[in-house]
Amino acid sequence: MTTQVRGVVARGKGAPVEVTTVLVPDPGPGEALVRVQACGVCHTDLHYRDGGIGDDFPYLLGHEAAGLVEVVGDDVTSVAPGDFVILNWRAVCGQCRACQRGRPWYCFNTHNATQQMTLADGTPLSPALGIGAFVEKTLVAAGQCTKVNPATPPEVAGLLGCGVMAGLGAAINTAPVSLGDSVAVIGCGGVGNAAVLGARLAGARTIIAVDIDPRKLEWARGFGATHVINSREADPVDGIRDLTGGHGADVVIEAIGRPETYMQAFYARDLAGTVVLVGVPTPEMRLDLPLLDFFGRGGALKSSWYGDCLPERDFPRLTDLYLQGRLPLEKFVSETIVLDAVEEAFAKMQRGEVLRSVVKL
Repeated sequence: MTTQVRGVVARGKGAPVEVTTVLVPDPGPGEALVRVQACGVCHTDLHYRDGGIGDDFPYLLGHEAAGLVEVVGDDVTSVAPGDFVILNWRAVCGQCRACQRGRPWYCFNTHNATQQMTLADGTPLSPALGIGAFVEKTLVAAGQCTKVNPATPPEVAGLLGCGVMAGLGAAINTAPVSLGDSVAVIGCGGVGNAAVLGARLAGARTIIAVDIDPRKLEWARGFGATHVINSREADPVDGIRDLTGGHGADVVIEAIGRPETYMQAFYARDLAGTVVLVGVPTPEMRLDLPLLDFFGRGGALKSSWYGDCLPERDFPRLTDLYLQGRLPLEKFVSETIVLDAVEEAFAKMQRGEVLRSVVKL
């Protein structure tokens, strides 16, 4: 039996998305059918639409989501119908070398639902990041469902499924920022401002936000930045050094993913400081760094995938902090929209007008 729902589909590279009928099969072994309540509009979905991730069109977009489990397949014990869950795109396998060595955040044997959702004519859909959540109901692997407190609003909870978790985790898990550290964040979109918030949560003394957009810098102040630098008007390396007694920051988080901003991050850190790359580069990008500078500066150069998070550990903790009033995740929600407004939300994202548009279903 299949369920007929409405979903947002990208049919071809660069073409506007459309809302159309999607057929969702009943869950098989190890799978769960989730009624999506909210899903954030993330840059990754735009990359899928524009062919920047692959060419397995048509794509069922959306992945930053929360909702209610409706039905589970055989052998599923981790979730049950009625559970409120955040969907995650890196369900760790528990069996690979990274998992066995106690580093499951490096697991790459992630699993997705084996059955396929389709268009009404039977054409198979490729769900974004194995989720596909711009849809009224979606089919996922049960391991992609993480139970959290149902008192959490779905439009807030879903943000932890991707961008906000990436930024928070870059500061808290990957760096990690310590009490009293100085931190600089280069790039203050959704991920960068989540890193600012993560640095604040970890107890950083100085938090410097860097961007070329005054609006984003103002957002960063709201998330806890103690200083801001408009890098269109001033050299960010000099600015960060001036604000840290001439030393550079203990931690610099690069949330753009470009060689020129990574070089700024490298030279803006303190000797033996840490650079964390959370911005996603494109395949053709290269970095030309004098090896002597690398040797002479010491410290650590890290990359952060999904904020090095463990969903079953991090999602419940962070939603609890939100419910205690200690983690203002609601500030990331610029607007709530309907499924039919996703294409316009992409345009607003590209113009830098929003941190997150969130589809409510």
